[in-house]
Amino acid sequence: MVYRDDYFIRHSISVSVVILRAWITHKYSGGDLNVKWEENLLHAVARNYTLLKTVPPFERPFKDHQVCLEWNMDYIWNLRANKIPQCPLENDVLALLGFLYASSGENTGIVKKLLRFQNRELEATRHQRMDYPVFTVSLWLYLLHYCKSNLCGILYFVDSNEMYGTPSVFLTEEGHLHIQMHLVKGEDLAVKTKFVVPLKEWFRLDICFNGGQIVVTTSIGQDLKSYHNQTISFQEDFHYNDTAGYFIIGGSRYVAGIEGFFGPLKYYRLRSLHPEQIFNPLLENQLADQIKLYYERCAEVQEIISVYTSTMQPGDERQEVCDLHNSYLDLKRRYGRPLTCTAFPWEKELRDKHASLFQALLDMDLWTVPRNQNESVLEIGGRIFEKAVKRLSSIDGLHQISSVVPFLMDSSCCGYHKASYYLAVFYETGLNVPRDQLQGMLYSLVGGQGSERLSSMNLGYKHYQGVDNYPLDWELSYAYYSNIATKTPLDQHTLQGDQAYVETIRLKDDEILKVQTKEDGDVFMWLKHEATRGNAAAQQRLAQMLFWGQQGVAKNPEAAIEWYAKGALETEDPALIYDYAIVLFKGQGVKKNRRLALELMKKAASKGLHQAVNGLGWYYHKFKKNYTKAAKYWLKAEEMGNPDASYNLGVLYLDGIFPGVPGRNQTLAGEYFHKAAQGGHIEGTLWCSLYYITGNLETFPRDPEKAVVWAKHVAEKNGYLGHVIRKGLNAYLEGSWHEALLYYVLAAETGIEVSQTNLAHICEERPDLARRFLGVNCVWRYYNFSVFQIDAPSFAYLKMGDLYYYGHQNQSQDLESSVQMYAQAALDGDSQGFFNLALLIEEGATIPHHILDFLEIDPTIHSNNISILRELYERCWSHSNEESFSPCSLAWLYLHLRLVWGAVLHSALIYFLGTFLLSVLIAWTVQHFQSVSDGSSPPIPAQASLDPTASTANPAVTPTADVSDQDQPTVMNNPEPRG
Repeated sequence: MVYRDDYFIRHSISVSVVILRAWITHKYSGGDLNVKWEENLLHAVARNYTLLKTVPPFERPFKDHQVCLEWNMDYIWNLRANKIPQCPLENDVLALLGFLYASSGENTGIVKKLLRFQNRELEATRHQRMDYPVFTVSLWLYLLHYCKSNLCGILYFVDSNEMYGTPSVFLTEEGHLHIQMHLVKGEDLAVKTKFVVPLKEWFRLDICFNGGQIVVTTSIGQDLKSYHNQTISFQEDFHYNDTAGYFIIGGSRYVAGIEGFFGPLKYYRLRSLHPEQIFNPLLENQLADQIKLYYERCAEVQEIISVYTSTMQPGDERQEVCDLHNSYLDLKRRYGRPLTCTAFPWEKELRDKHASLFQALLDMDLWTVPRNQNESVLEIGGRIFEKAVKRLSSIDGLHQISSVVPFLMDSSCCGYHKASYYLAVFYETGLNVPRDQLQGMLYSLVGGQGSERLSSMNLGYKHYQGVDNYPLDWELSYAYYSNIATKTPLDQHTLQGDQAYVETIRLKDDEILKVQTKEDGDVFMWLKHEATRGNAAAQQRLAQMLFWGQQGVAKNPEAAIEWYAKGALETEDPALIYDYAIVLFKGQGVKKNRRLALELMKKAASKGLHQAVNGLGWYYHKFKKNYTKAAKYWLKAEEMGNPDASYNLGVLYLDGIFPGVPGRNQTLAGEYFHKAAQGGHIEGTLWCSLYYITGNLETFPRDPEKAVVWAKHVAEKNGYLGHVIRKGLNAYLEGSWHEALLYYVLAAETGIEVSQTNLAHICEERPDLARRFLGVNCVWRYYNFSVFQIDAPSFAYLKMGDLYYYGHQNQSQDLESSVQMYAQAALDGDSQGFFNLALLIEEGATIPHHILDFLEIDPTIHSNNISILRELYERCWSHSNEESFSPCSLAWLYLHLRLVWGAVLHSALIYFLGTFLLSVLIAWTVQHFQSVSDGSSPPIPAQASLDPTASTANPAVTPTADVSDQDQPTVMNNPEPRG
């Protein structure tokens, strides 16, 4: 601490701040030498401190140790004695959020975890300030409403014990800021600001901590006009360790988030700054301005609807618009009191501005619209949307898009955010409207804020891949995906709504397309016939199709339950018995009957069905609260391979109620959740994604990308997405190309791979539609999107390989990328990938060593192209599904024949004999033609002049011999990779 580092003092203590403390305690209360000084300080009757000036490490003198080093050690030390080590380039400023985040006011948000400083000086400073926090938080906000519950999360720290730490900032019901800190002595302290924050206005919130003093400032607009400022002082010491947990922006499982938008968020870890010193501009200012303009327009729309509906519904009576005509109104006009038109308080300018809205209202029957203002606005928005979608679903629906857009805008303003997603997709892809990515982002964010499932998935996907001008941000992507993932299991158990089972159906697979059916289709009718005859498998499949809406059949839970009941009561099939028992337990579409359900569950379990054994454990846990019996059944079911049982055992450990095990055990819970997730359990997958994003468990090291992948996997099972995919598939099967293209574009933009490849396939089948209606290169865009997905199909890699090889529209040829795509297809076991790689080598292309390593082809063993060709053709042959001769086997055979022929022709003796015989043959041929020519009639000049030349200069066998002598083998004329 006094001297510089030298050969003997290797690591002198680096001190940046020295605090000298002094305190006075009572002799009999705090003078025990065995008591820690912190405890004495807490009980002191008087205390004070001062800061001492410190000497920087490289300004300290060297110590004279009066020791002589050996000459070699002294020489080595002198080489680096005066070298000042370079600290890692690092500062204390972090951008926790760089792009706008749409917060829906639900229990999901952005999770950020801070690491320790690599710089030793900065890390030492951070440690020293754990009980004297000095930091600054600056973030932009746009609030739509104040908190609808007690508190709503803005930015808060959660420590390793899952408790709130310093700092924690929330929004209250009245619009105040609730700021909470964790004290050194273990308690929590909170304060509420005197001022309220503004609504529907972008403002910057700056919170500066400097020991026991907090300064809160709000500034409005781009010019940062000061709105409110408040300074709060405390006597207590705060505990602050920003690496012992994680930050959350928005909502979490502990508290709901705000309703609105987050802008850029800067965090200064070691500095307390005045607002003028903070550099945190609203970077996406154009998008921010568009959001403000959107909500200003929507306020007008909602006001018009409110006034219109209230005028049309005065008191307990309802008036009709004057230009409506029917027989009842004619009688009323003839014999009733004269009807007068209502004068609406709108000027012509406003009517012209919202012409589509007034047209929709005039055409609408308002008798069934709810009287509640919010409900009536949403109901009218839904009706406008359904009318617009009906026009889009017509034969020439894509032609209607430009005329439908104003109605979708009105519907979006009413809070019906399916319309917002449609608009986002139209503008992002240029679907018969001018492509406008700014408007696309606007409506996608608005839809995400309104918790529209497809909009949230669209935002999650764009941030996951970093495409379409969205920054790559896995934590932000997780916030969107986790919101929909948590709703997916709830949606699956809700029988209402436009939902369908998400099935992986590829338009290239004719066999799968053949079994798609409807209620009057052959497949469904055959299943119904077999089920009526008592076929248990047919009964179960029929019930599943009707219950979940699978294979093209519309959802019909009531009919499904009838088949479950018939199969359970008439057959001894344990699966049907179990399914019907679950339906009776939960009362899904049928009256609950717990007694009969338990009997059926025991019956199915006695037949060895592991789902039923798990179901018995669920019964004792939920209804009897007998955790011992529940654990017994779940352990048995888990041994039988039931993922539900693994999840349920994890819940017991998480809640701390596992029999014989005291307290909670999150580590064991995580292990069981992971096992359940590997078995496809949705809730288990959600818990694993949460553990990966927080990194609070040692068995789940923080991995934001993996967290996104797991949450995305669950979100893509959502029934509302399945409904859109099913509508696109039905339209395709019916030959309705406009509707098929529309719905597959809507599904593909959510990031689900099967819809992306299907859309690219449609664009290949109907390139005229793609060119006419889409503002993007459809084939390139969606095949390219699909190959960056996990478990992308091999044919997508082959397609992208072909597109890179040939070049596509504005894309130039890229052989290196083409090789990578073919190699990935080959690695997936596709014989065509190996074949295309071999053809590239035949053309003279070189396969890079890293690609060969990727394919596990050792370049030291296969040192030349012939050896690599042989290996590729052999693998191609082994991966071919054809029993007879395949192109791979023929190519392999032809390669070996060429090698043998080349080896034969390279023999000197054989080459001499072949040349001699060839010369004799040529001479005899020339002599023969001359004799024939002399003995015939007068020759035709053209024949006489051409034949000798062709005979001597172009012998038929010479080119073949020349080619055979070359080192480069040839297979065919200009071979090209095939897609």
